[in-house]
Formats: sequence, C-alpha cells, structure tokens
Amino acid sequence: MKKIRISKKIFIFGVLCLSSFLLAIALMLVRDGIIQKQLSQQMAVRWNEEGGVTQISAFFTRKAGVTKEQIIGFEHSLDSALQEASVKLESENPGARLWTDAYSAQGTLMVSTDRAMLSLKAIGVGGDFFQFHPQNLLYGNYFNENDVNQDYVVIDEEIAWQLFGGIEVPGKIIDVNGKPHMIAGVIKRPQGKMEQRAGLSDPIIYVSYETLQESGMADPINHFEIVMPNPIKGFAMDMVKKNLTVDEKESEFIENSTRYSYDHCLKLLGEFSYRSMNGKAIIYPYWENIARGKEDILAILTTFVVILIAVPSLIIAIWLIYRWRHKKWTWKSVWEKLTRALENARSRRKSAKNRTQKDKAEKTEKKKTEKRKAGKALESRKPIHITFDEEEENEEE
Repeated sequence: MKKIRISKKIFIFGVLCLSSFLLAIALMLVRDGIIQKQLSQQMAVRWNEEGGVTQISAFFTRKAGVTKEQIIGFEHSLDSALQEASVKLESENPGARLWTDAYSAQGTLMVSTDRAMLSLKAIGVGGDFFQFHPQNLLYGNYFNENDVNQDYVVIDEEIAWQLFGGIEVPGKIIDVNGKPHMIAGVIKRPQGKMEQRAGLSDPIIYVSYETLQESGMADPINHFEIVMPNPIKGFAMDMVKKNLTVDEKESEFIENSTRYSYDHCLKLLGEFSYRSMNGKAIIYPYWENIARGKEDILAILTTFVVILIAVPSLIIAIWLIYRWRHKKWTWKSVWEKLTRALENARSRRKSAKNRTQKDKAEKTEKKKTEKRKAGKALESRKPIHITFDEEEENEEE
C-alpha cells in the first residue's frame, strides 16, 4: 500500500487550522452560556418556546412623563391592532394570552420597623414585572398587579437583616412612608462587580407602582417592556413605537430577542467608539446596564469567533485554489482511479468470500473425514462371544 506523505509545513498549517476551529467552538459555547444567564433578556423564550414572539423594551426620560394611564391605553390599542392584523390566539387554554407586559419607575422610600429606619432605593413595578426579571428568591413569593392587596413588598436580605435581624420574614409588616406593608418575599441581591456598577451596590425594595406613586418621591415610568407576537420581522417593534406615542428624542426602543445575535454584535462593533455616549436623558435600570455590559463582552467574543473561523477558512480556500491550479490530474484520471479502486475492492471482497467458502468446505470435509474414521474404528472392534463345552459340563455332573 502506497504511503501518503504530508510535508511538515502542511501538517503545521493543518494543526493550526484545527486548533483555531476548536477554539472558536469553545468561545461559541462560552458566548451561549453568557446569553442563557441573562434571564431578563430571555422572556420571549420563556413565554413561547416555539418562537413567533419577541421581547421589546422601551426606555423614557423624565421629561417624557409616561403614566400608567398611557400604558393602559396602549394595551387596549394593542388588542385592536392585533385583531386588525389577524393575529389570533390559537391556544385552547382559557387563561392564555397573546402578550404580556411590565413597567417600572424608580424612586426613594422611607422604610421602618421597631428596630430600624432606612432610606432605600425603590423600584415601583407593574404588570408581570417579576416574570420578566426573575430574582434569586430565598423566602416567600413575588406579588403582581392582579393582587387585590397592593400593599406588598419584596426586599433583599440585607434590608431584612437591618430591619429584623434575620431573613425569614415573609408575612411580617413594615412601614413604608408611614403606611403598613406586608413582606411578600426576600431575595438575594447579585453581588458581582458588573452588577454593583450597574446599580445594585445598594439595597433595593420592590413595591407596587401605586405605592411608589403615592409616596410623592417617584419618577415617571421610565421603563416599559412587552412580549408579543411578531409574525413578520419588525412587526412588533413598529406596533410598539406607533401606539406608544412618545417623542422619539425622549425614548429609546430595543428588541431584546435579537440583541445578542451574531449580526447585531458585529454591527455593535461599528458603534463601539461612541456606544457609551448617551445623548438622551435616559436613566437605565440596573438590568439594562447589565445587558449593555454583556453586549460589549459578547461583541468582543463574536469578533474572536469570526476571526478564528474566517482566517483558517481563508487559508484552506487559498490552499485548495493553489492545489487546483497546480493539479496533475484530470477528472478522467480521477474517475479511472476511482473505478480501479472499486474493482480492486470488489476483487478483494470476492477473494475473501472465496477463502471463507474454501475454509468452510475444508472444515466440513475434515469433519466428514473424522466421522468416517470414527465409524471404521467402531466397525473394527470384534464382539467377544463366550461358549461352554458340553462334554466338560457333563463330566462335572
């Protein structure tokens, strides 16, 4: 058999290309892991795993003055718009919905018990806020807009320690700006460096938007988000922009479902130098600051993935072109060689089959021969006959 010889240079290039591809796959896995951990950006997947929906976030300045009444008006107009667009609910579940949304505002609240009094950063929430932003819940539960009693709060463990000296406190009462509220749940606040710089360095209390609004220390709604059907590209985004009548200079819209895609990350590289420049007076909530930080990391990872795939692919393409231009073969010679190889393979298979049949025949003949020899041996054995002499028997009598 003819040995295939590979030059040292080609071997080195082959190893480098293979290593580059493997490293690219590893970075892709790291990239996917980072995306999966961004739960606030994955609501569309949790809402409908089969797809067909998208998540849109809208951010507003204080000057925009977005109110809950505007949100309710948008929700009513959305139902009509979806009906006009022939987007219908196909689920047989009576509790199923085509869309879900949430909104929030930021402010400051005075919280107290017999043990301590604290001035806390507060987030007033509405809609299905905790579905969009699941927390690390230690004790208790969340609350939502449909609860009859809106005097619920969710606090982090640091607040619980300061107010009660422990964290198993769901069901206990605290005063929020002088009004009693019940603790629904206790969460663990993320403590990573990025999370702290994003706005989680201080304790946060989550209350209903009504509670924050009544305190008189709240900003207007600065964040709205929705998961809704997106039958064609851009449908949901256009629908939200059209029905949320807010000045473009005072708002910003993001499609969360595609913000971590490869093409978006590559597009982000072109805006890298001025991405951090914010010409609008928008104060991003902590989850959006984290999402933007992860976008930067993913953009860099995406760049390395593209390079690690593109460079060896280009080298391989150049090598193949070179080999093609300097080839010493024709399609006819390749076909003839392939035909000969197939014929040789058939011949080897036929020879192997013949050898197998010959060996089988020899074994069968050997068994027959041994059987014949065994039969002759049995025939050669003479039986022993015992006889008695009658005269001797008479004499003895």
